[in-house]
Amino acid sequence: MKYKGYIIITLMACGMAFSFPSCQDLDIAPMNIVKDDDVFSNEAGIRSYMARMYSEMPMEDFRYSHTRLFNHFWLVNPFSCISGEGLSRDVGGAATESIVTENNKNNYWDDAYILIREANYFIETLPQYANLYSTESVDNWLGEAYFARAFAYYALAKRYGGVPLVDKVLNYPSISIDDTYLPRNSEEETWDFISRDFDTAIEKLSTVNARGRITKYGAAAFKSRAMLYAGSIAKYNTTSLFDSNNKRLCGIPADRAKDYFKQSYDAAKMTEGKYSLYMKDWKAGDKEAQYQNYVNLFFAADSPENILVKDYQYPETVHGWDAYNVPRQSMGPNGYSAEINPTLNFVEMFDGFEKDANGHFKNLDASGKYLMFDKTMDPFVNAEPRLRATVIFPGDVFKKENIEIRRGIYTGSVTNGIAPLLPVGSTEAYPETNLITSANASQTAYTLPNGTKMNPAGASGTFNSDGTCSISGFSIRKYLDPNRETSQVLENHSDQSWIEMRYAEVLLTRAEAAYELQSLGVTDGNYTNDAFTCINQLRERAGATLLASAGNLNLDVIRTERRKELGFEHKTYWDMKRWRVADKEQNSTLYRILMPFFAANSMKYFFDIRTDEGNRRYTFDTRWYYQQIPSGEITKNPKMEQNPGY
Repeated sequence: MKYKGYIIITLMACGMAFSFPSCQDLDIAPMNIVKDDDVFSNEAGIRSYMARMYSEMPMEDFRYSHTRLFNHFWLVNPFSCISGEGLSRDVGGAATESIVTENNKNNYWDDAYILIREANYFIETLPQYANLYSTESVDNWLGEAYFARAFAYYALAKRYGGVPLVDKVLNYPSISIDDTYLPRNSEEETWDFISRDFDTAIEKLSTVNARGRITKYGAAAFKSRAMLYAGSIAKYNTTSLFDSNNKRLCGIPADRAKDYFKQSYDAAKMTEGKYSLYMKDWKAGDKEAQYQNYVNLFFAADSPENILVKDYQYPETVHGWDAYNVPRQSMGPNGYSAEINPTLNFVEMFDGFEKDANGHFKNLDASGKYLMFDKTMDPFVNAEPRLRATVIFPGDVFKKENIEIRRGIYTGSVTNGIAPLLPVGSTEAYPETNLITSANASQTAYTLPNGTKMNPAGASGTFNSDGTCSISGFSIRKYLDPNRETSQVLENHSDQSWIEMRYAEVLLTRAEAAYELQSLGVTDGNYTNDAFTCINQLRERAGATLLASAGNLNLDVIRTERRKELGFEHKTYWDMKRWRVADKEQNSTLYRILMPFFAANSMKYFFDIRTDEGNRRYTFDTRWYYQQIPSGEITKNPKMEQNPGY
């Protein structure tokens, strides 16, 4: 690994901007444009330095995808569509992060060490100017730098396992080229380093900070997240890689699981009383209020649930979440829509609609014929409000408009009921007999028996040949701006904030860590009851059925609750990896969809359950539990070892 010896700082007309070269080139100019004094001797310079580090933190937000990585403006290949949460016309199956992106940048490696170098430089340099500021200010700034470094190493560790740990600036040519080539530390050493950095951040940070910047208790929340990951690897990972010195680069000794889970639990407990779930618009027994409360929590700037947010503000900083994800009939001038389509697998995790003996959406009666409904919303009228705020059902209201999702019109007889259109598990296309469908949004209306006309497919699909529509029978709702005018539903015009960490995640992490401690025989606390209380807090806010007692709690319940609460927030993929279940869940897997049809001769709706019509098969490669280290790093660093299988 190579590191440049200097930070180059450039001045721009609008203020200071920081340019930190990567560790690839060695033709380095000295720091002769802006000196340390210009940066560290005044608060404006320090704020600019901090702004740079925050902008480089690896937040997997609206502008992240597994193919284009961070801060990309084009949100296709959505991350939640490789985890089974949703389907996308642009995602063909299971995947890991791209090895090389379209900009010929290696997956998250170079940028991580740029941020680490910036944090190291700040940690080394600021104390030289400490006499200019209060002790509180210096400690807080240093705490932020330690947090940034921990954040970067966490992003590396969850991808690669053990990585080279650099806690000081490596200045070439002050040191030799050979000294810039560092071997990987063990995975255990890497997670312990992350833990110590978070601890230092917690110790130094103040309890309050500007919006979008970390605080003492915010750092505790992130430590809790990281240590839960480490504990899961210690308990569930089966992959090992040892170097020539018998250092374990991939994998953690199983006996460390208790320690990591305890660290996670204790860090989560630190936040208790410092944050709370957003309940401003919530009312007991009022599903509509509970639904609206859950919608609003993602837009409330003063939410007590927010721990760390990344703000956007048009036109300076923007994203395209609305343009890419609104239902087809809400499409803006760019012509994009319905990129993320929740699967029936995701929807079925929730409460509030009738299910069969296998826990699946009930669409057939006792005789095996379709159940009939007056409206497509009828099966979902009592659905969990949290689900309704996450997913747009066919026929639900968005922007004061009923979202029309329909696969086609059935014209056959309904006298003795309607038998399933396809055999169970069929991947074939729907039959043409007795079905009227549409290739795209340019439809020819069908005349119903009562003389009225209806387009075969809904205004938001599903179409035979046009993928810019609902392809699962659902559309995503979470984070969509309900007040954005259609004319402004454009690429790079959205500016709702991304919530990188919220208290709901902390409660879920605390519950999981607590249950894992109980399962490992730790007896220094009532962990099961604490997990039960955390889960029921979330379920109450969600409008879900509360667990009757701690006896109803198990690890599957906790994990499912996590998937429901954090759905489409770019967490599930990493959870599947740390639980080591991705290869089991995605083994030539076809995800399921729910297609509404209108029966012309009864003027009622029925729902067909089938596998994804695109036949996208998901098979997770077990090598992906540890991602490939960029080949350029292997080539240039003789001490670097590749992960297994690459």
